[in-house]
Amino acid sequence: MKSEPTPFNPHPENRPMTLMAGLGTALLCLFFGANTVAIKISLSGLGVFTAAGIRFAMASGVICIWALATGRSLKISRENRPVLLLLSFIFTIQLSLFYLGLSHSNASRATLLVNLQPFVVLFLAHFFIPGDSITFRKTLGISMGFVGVAFVFMEKTAGSGHQAAGDMIILTATLVWGVNAVVVKRVIRNFRPFQVVFYPMLFSVPIFFLEGYLWDGKMVHDLTARVLSALLYQGLITASFGFVAWTALLKRYGAVSLHSFIFIMPVSGVLLGGILLNEPIGIKIITALVLIASGILTAHYREEPKVPPLPLGKNI
Repeated sequence: MKSEPTPFNPHPENRPMTLMAGLGTALLCLFFGANTVAIKISLSGLGVFTAAGIRFAMASGVICIWALATGRSLKISRENRPVLLLLSFIFTIQLSLFYLGLSHSNASRATLLVNLQPFVVLFLAHFFIPGDSITFRKTLGISMGFVGVAFVFMEKTAGSGHQAAGDMIILTATLVWGVNAVVVKRVIRNFRPFQVVFYPMLFSVPIFFLEGYLWDGKMVHDLTARVLSALLYQGLITASFGFVAWTALLKRYGAVSLHSFIFIMPVSGVLLGGILLNEPIGIKIITALVLIASGILTAHYREEPKVPPLPLGKNI
C-alpha cells in the first residue's frame, strides 16, 4: 500500500528555468534589492518593530483579499498545521532580527550581508534537498561570498560600534533566512504557494506590534509622504506580490535555480543605498559587492540541463 506524503517528503524533480521565468525572477530580485532601502526609509519615521507590523499587516490583508476574490482556499489540513506554525516562528524571528539589525546599520551593508543567504541554502541543500550536492565550483562560490562578507566588516564608518552590532544581527537573520528557504522547499508541495506566505505574515503581525509596544519607545514619530511611500512599496510590491511570485517560482523551479539570480539584489541595493540615502560606498564595499555577486554566479552556474533558446511557450 502506497504511503501518504508527509510534510517533509522531498519535492519532485524541478523544471528547467524558462526565459520568461528568468526575466520575472530577475525583476523580483531587483525589487527585493531595493526593499532594504525602502525599509531603511520607513525606519526614519516609525519604530523598528512597528514598521514591520504595518508592512506585514498591509501585505497579509492584500493577499487575503486576493485569495478570496480569486476563489483560492485558505484552509489548511490538520496534519500540515504544525509545519505551518514552524514556518511562522522562523519567519517572525528572521524579520525581527533583520529589522533590528538594519536600524543600527545601513541599507548598503545590509543588502550585502543578506546575500550570504544563497550560500547558506547551498550548504543546507547538500544535506536536505536531494540532488543538490556540494561541488568544487559551489565551494569556490561559497568561499568568495564569505570573503566578500569579511570585506563588509572591514569597512569602517562613523558610529562603527553600533554598526558592527547591527551587522552581526543582520548576519544572524540571514542564517535564519537560509534555514527558512530550505524548510519551505521541503514542505511546499503540501500547500498552495500563497499559503506559506500569507500565514507566517498573519502570525507575525501581532507579535511585531507587541514588540513595538514594548521596545520601540515611540511607535510612530514622523509619518511623512516619503515614509508612507516606502511602506506602500514594501507592503504591496515586495511583501505581497513579490513573496507570492517568488514562492510560486520556488515550487516550480527550485531553490538553486532561483538563487542563481540573487546576485542582482546586492547590486541594486548598494547602488540605491548610495543614490537615495547618500550612504558611503567605499572600496571595501565595492570589493565585497564584486566578490558576493561573483560568488553567487560561480556557485550556481550550471551547463546542464540546457534550456532551448527562447522558450516562450511556457510562462510562470
